[in-house]
Amino acid sequence: MREVIVKIGPFTVYGYGLMIAIGVVAAFWVAMYREKKYKVGDDHVFYAGIWCLVMGWVFAKVLYLITELPDILKDPSQFWAALKGNGFVVYGGLIGGILTGWVYAKVKKLPFLEYFDLVMPSIALAQGFGRLGCLMAGCCYGRVTDSAFHIVFPESCRFAPGGVPLIPTQLISSAANFLNFFLLILLAKRTKAPGQVGGLYLIFYSVGRFLIEFLRDDPRGAVGVLSTSQFIAIFTFLAGIAVFVICGKRKKEQAEEE
Repeated sequence: MREVIVKIGPFTVYGYGLMIAIGVVAAFWVAMYREKKYKVGDDHVFYAGIWCLVMGWVFAKVLYLITELPDILKDPSQFWAALKGNGFVVYGGLIGGILTGWVYAKVKKLPFLEYFDLVMPSIALAQGFGRLGCLMAGCCYGRVTDSAFHIVFPESCRFAPGGVPLIPTQLISSAANFLNFFLLILLAKRTKAPGQVGGLYLIFYSVGRFLIEFLRDDPRGAVGVLSTSQFIAIFTFLAGIAVFVICGKRKKEQAEEE
């Protein structure tokens, strides 16, 4: 854990923010490189990415506020604390970013599915760095464990319980996201239809997130016996399968017509 990297007077660099920044820069670089390599468009990735980043942040915060709604209704004063705090829900950012990208593509008359395939590996890359940021901040922590594979946060940690062995869910999540990135880059060369790489992202991420949620022990929203993220993961998993299958069938039908 390294919550504060550098502090010089009023200037402070936080570990979480630094890793998020590295993830965003890496994601933009990879997506823009692949845009030129595959000659998908004319530098639209940068501008679309800015819009998706902003709206993804908004949606991630809104979904977080929804998960905190029961507590906010009990004590309305918590609304401003939740709004100004660092709480976000990744799925909100993911959904908001994809919707924003779809709207941008419609307005600019761009092939959305081709850009969808182009950008989603970069999203996985950014998430890998983001989870390292969670490790440095001590949030999104795991359950207490007696396994040798554990992490112990200091007593000074603001989020995770200090001094006890916890499952290192941040490292597991980060590794899963980096693996997702490399798999998507590899499979991008093998998929036949536009949209299938994006569909695979949704499938891989949803499965990984659903399973990792069982290991986490930080405060989260719930839908019945499932966490909010697990509940959403069911639908994003089904959406990923639908996108992969429908895009594949559409490509096959086009090939038969030709």
